[in-house]
Amino acid sequence: MFEFTPAEWDAVRLSLKVGLVSVIFSLPVGFALAHVLARREFPGKSLLNAFVHLPLVLPPVVTGFALLLLFGTQGPLGRLLQNVFGITIAFKWTGAALAAAIMGLPLMVRAMKLSIDAVDRRLETAASTLGAQPWRVFFTITVPLCVPGIIAGAILSFAKSFGEFGATITFVSNIPGETRTLPIAIYSLLQQPGGDDAALRLAGLSVLVSIAAMLGADAVEKRMRARAVRV
Repeated sequence: MFEFTPAEWDAVRLSLKVGLVSVIFSLPVGFALAHVLARREFPGKSLLNAFVHLPLVLPPVVTGFALLLLFGTQGPLGRLLQNVFGITIAFKWTGAALAAAIMGLPLMVRAMKLSIDAVDRRLETAASTLGAQPWRVFFTITVPLCVPGIIAGAILSFAKSFGEFGATITFVSNIPGETRTLPIAIYSLLQQPGGDDAALRLAGLSVLVSIAAMLGADAVEKRMRARAVRV
């Protein structure tokens, strides 16, 4: 009942790899978007904010279908990557990582934006007054003060990526050993006679990972608030 089969471990390992890769590559993008949304005023800011958070409200299947149209073998970006770099994303684990990154990006941006909003602008102003260049202020004051939000955003994004199903299966299908992540494995087992026990094992593991991620993000948030009070 509680022993995982090699195929189940493959799904777990693939989900971990997809989640980690999606977080690593979306971190710079997420922080840049959060910084722009928190500190800049420009025409179309509300539209950008809506676009960034769109995956939260769209059906995941729609997001996956859009990725398939763009990055599929016949899509404009898919053909570009294939012809210029020889890279194929659709129906590969890298495509699963891309889908997971897009689905987790809104949670990452939201956590980071809240952290940037909490930074005391007077500290940045003081550093600028003392002669620090903008890039130095950014990397020595803004980013360090935002570290708890960055960590919280990364944790939430990883949890979302680990449990992503709809966009992933639509974009990269269900290929054992290549794109069959943990949620897709659970879905596959539920379609098989006698697969309930294995599905229950994997579902239990998913719940544990999700709870651990939420507790971790909450702990980081509490630490950030306590530090703000001390300051």
